[in-house]
Amino acid sequence: MSQKKTAITPTRQENFADWYQEVIKAADLAEHSVTRGCMIIKPLGYALWENIQKILDQMIKDTGHENVYFPLLIPLSFLQKEAEHVEGFAKECAVVTHYRLESDGKGGLIPSPEAKLAEPYVIRPTSETIIGDAMASWIHSYKDLPVKINQWANVMRWEMRTRLFLRTSEFLWQEGHTAHASQEEAAEETLDMLDIYEKLATEYLAIPVIKGEKSPAERFPGAVNTYCIEAMMQDGKALQAGTSHFLGQHFSKAHNITFTDKEQQNQLAWTTSWGVSTRLIGALILTHSDDDGLVIPPRIAPTHVILIPVILNDADREKIMTYCDELTHDLKRISYHEGSIRVSIDTKDYRAGVKFWTAVKKGVPVRIEVGCREIDNNALSVSRRDKPAQEKQLLSRDTILSEISSTLDNIQQTLLERATKWRDEKTQEINSLTALETFFEKENNGFAICHFDIESEHEPIVEEKFKAMKLSVRCIPWNQQDTAISKPCIFSGKPINTRVIIARAY
Repeated sequence: MSQKKTAITPTRQENFADWYQEVIKAADLAEHSVTRGCMIIKPLGYALWENIQKILDQMIKDTGHENVYFPLLIPLSFLQKEAEHVEGFAKECAVVTHYRLESDGKGGLIPSPEAKLAEPYVIRPTSETIIGDAMASWIHSYKDLPVKINQWANVMRWEMRTRLFLRTSEFLWQEGHTAHASQEEAAEETLDMLDIYEKLATEYLAIPVIKGEKSPAERFPGAVNTYCIEAMMQDGKALQAGTSHFLGQHFSKAHNITFTDKEQQNQLAWTTSWGVSTRLIGALILTHSDDDGLVIPPRIAPTHVILIPVILNDADREKIMTYCDELTHDLKRISYHEGSIRVSIDTKDYRAGVKFWTAVKKGVPVRIEVGCREIDNNALSVSRRDKPAQEKQLLSRDTILSEISSTLDNIQQTLLERATKWRDEKTQEINSLTALETFFEKENNGFAICHFDIESEHEPIVEEKFKAMKLSVRCIPWNQQDTAISKPCIFSGKPINTRVIIARAY
């Protein structure tokens, strides 16, 4: 029996890492830049980010936050004020030391020795420090609180080994920062934002996630608590899709963010920070795409429906294109999930078959082929991206118009259910170190739910085993805890009622 031909080679089963890169290439989402470790996000990739940004930005504003923008360059001394913070990011920082170039006398350029900065600047790896400094000057009284701001920006964290969207030296994100009068209010803010990230992932990206708390070893540098949403990719590895940090008063102490309370006593503010990045595009690719290319959930898709004119001779061109224009007009008038149907016509000068496979590889949810035969018979060929590429259904124009919204909703739901089923099938409760080793041997991946003493993360036996098996504690999942049940920690044997997710991760 001949092997099924796929649009993407290698397939997921043959080489998952290379398949991922080929999906990005075939969909023309992004490419590596000549700037080491950085990427060029191309139109479709950036359109996905714009849709994520638009949806999340409204959620952030609806919860009382305002957008701001802070400088890209942060004084080095700011990072040094919070010890855990500087230790956590020191190895990833890019540093600006000069403000002018000059000729080297050999036709090249060098930093001018006379233009050395008195204090170096760090290209922001995150903005807690510079925003904390500003908050200290904005906040004087309890009446000035809470401060709830967000910025859409780029950051830089120097990476030695990069992978498009998942890990690049420069990436795009949003970072929210808030200051509050009470610990309770700040803690509530942290969890509220995690709920928003969960909603973005599940309702729009169709990515099922597990909410939980990061273990001390995985906590954001300088945070009291870090909360996260963890997703499972099609290779069984975990991907951290968003984080929210309760910073306590650490950064307030470092940057003197104080206020006078109602009793005229001077108090330190309680702060939070939270963010998601273009890594979500990587998560989308790894969760839904198949061996024919990208698959985009409709609610996040730049194009919901693409019309593919099937023009066999020039005499038919005007008839077919007029029909496509009219159908596009009618489709765009249909409401779909807080907007309307987004439609495009592939007018490029390629054969219909090439256009068809281009739409498949770019992940457009619905493809409609329009030729003279389809027009005359009032039976258009409709294909769904969540089904095999060659599977088609003949539908009348009126049926398409009446059912397109429900079809898109069905695709969205199908993708979420498919990803949830996959995650659940690859999740297993593990009760011993031997069972953990067996579960992950021979590159088998998945989520291992284990009783684990998080205080033992830095014990040599734990660190060595995790390093050898490339494992980490992804989170302490809230939906997997039962404080009434104690079982032995898989490493120490100590009775413990904390359950964690252990996995390999991106």
